[in-house]
Amino acid sequence: MRIMGLDFGSKTIGVAVSDELMITAQGVETVRRKSEGKLRQSLARIEELIREFQVEKIVLGYPKNMNNSEGLRCEKTLEFKEMLERRTGLPVELWDERLTTVAADRVVMEASVRRENRKNYVDKIAAVFILQGYLDSL
Repeated sequence: MRIMGLDFGSKTIGVAVSDELMITAQGVETVRRKSEGKLRQSLARIEELIREFQVEKIVLGYPKNMNNSEGLRCEKTLEFKEMLERRTGLPVELWDERLTTVAADRVVMEASVRRENRKNYVDKIAAVFILQGYLDSL
């Protein structure tokens, strides 16, 4: 069984997938969204990846505020969760993603990735952190 981790943002969706033993998470790609309101192409790409990696469950980063409150991004994430469940038929579990993007940013900087290229990696790495946190909790 494989699990997919997603870091859902307004412009991109970071994607990670577990190994078959569900021990480690590997970054797969960053799906670029055409616009914030349009998700059809992004969902289609995620469905392709689900088939390719034979994913049976999705872990979706849930962007709570640092004070544990839920804002507008949480609402949009819940809407995306419902779309994913409808389109894929897979269970989608929310996972607290606070500070994953900050940690991913730090990793990219420490790897000496040029500033203009960092965006290409941060969301995928954040998805890895989300999924790895979930896997570690199992």
